[in-house]
Amino acid sequence: MASSVSGTEEVRVSALTPLKLVGLVCVFLALCLDVWAVLSPAWVTADDQYYLSLWVSCWKPVSSTDWSCNTTLTTDWQIATLALLLGGAALILLSFLVALVSLCVGSRSRCYKPVAIMLFAAVVFQACSLVLFPIKFIETVSLRVYHEFNWGYGLAWGATIFSFGGGILYCLNPKNYEDYY
Repeated sequence: MASSVSGTEEVRVSALTPLKLVGLVCVFLALCLDVWAVLSPAWVTADDQYYLSLWVSCWKPVSSTDWSCNTTLTTDWQIATLALLLGGAALILLSFLVALVSLCVGSRSRCYKPVAIMLFAAVVFQACSLVLFPIKFIETVSLRVYHEFNWGYGLAWGATIFSFGGGILYCLNPKNYEDYY
């Protein structure tokens, strides 16, 4: 009995899944939100009399129309908040670059775990900074007017949430979800 086998066919299966593409989009959105949050002038505002960003603290006396501003990089908790937030943003940038390069080069599946680990580390850094900020602000700054945490603070939480979502999506194994593709 002779067998006529011409050779074996090689089937190349791509590890890129829609989950990973959505994860990459989440990481990109987290990076954009982080940049906007760090550059935002409005982390805390108070009735057009006070505003606080990560870089400056400004107030306007009631009898004046001019704003007086000081740097916020003089207190340890504001420096720690900024350092943790920038550390998280750096990890998000690095994970985005690794994910993007691995997508273009084709070594995708080997980079999923490091990207997820970097994203979860960024979430820890940013969550620590975002919990530290309001606690120390309320403890150290006494405002006699109504104040609120504004859109800069919210953007930083948005970046943290998108980083967490991207980390989860990079943890999912596409082999376990073949029914969805």
